[in-house]
Amino acid sequence: MRGQNTLTDKLFLAAVLIKGLDGAVQLIGGIVLAFLPPDTITRLAHAIVTRDLVGPPEGALAGHFEEAVRHFADGDRTFVIAYLLLHGAIKLVLVIALLRKILPMYPVAVAALGLFVVFEVLRAARTGSIVLPLLAAIDVVIIILVVKEYLELRHRRT
Repeated sequence: MRGQNTLTDKLFLAAVLIKGLDGAVQLIGGIVLAFLPPDTITRLAHAIVTRDLVGPPEGALAGHFEEAVRHFADGDRTFVIAYLLLHGAIKLVLVIALLRKILPMYPVAVAALGLFVVFEVLRAARTGSIVLPLLAAIDVVIIILVVKEYLELRHRRT
């Protein structure tokens, strides 16, 4: 079996590792958010905005950020926590399977990523998010890399 030689192999490995890191961050974020009271989250968000980490406090980016935090504190909390926990756990399981080259998990990974893309696009259309379409585009690239790797592995094993 050949090693990680080609550019595609390196891109696949990088994409999978980034997804794994993203999944771990989401899982940890979901756990942390589950235990932080909403008023603490609101105070933290306001502190970030007032320190100009997302631009001037009266700017558009700061306004979107604070609006998102208000929605979270006012009721989207359960959805966000569940989404982060589930999304993070699924990503981590799939990343481990792909790194171990467990062939039956490749179609599962493609299906899961495809569902994430659909969800991200639909949620972006509903919320007007500019970040979700970018995440969806990245997921589409990763799907292509996973399919390519899957086909190469199947070809090598026959």
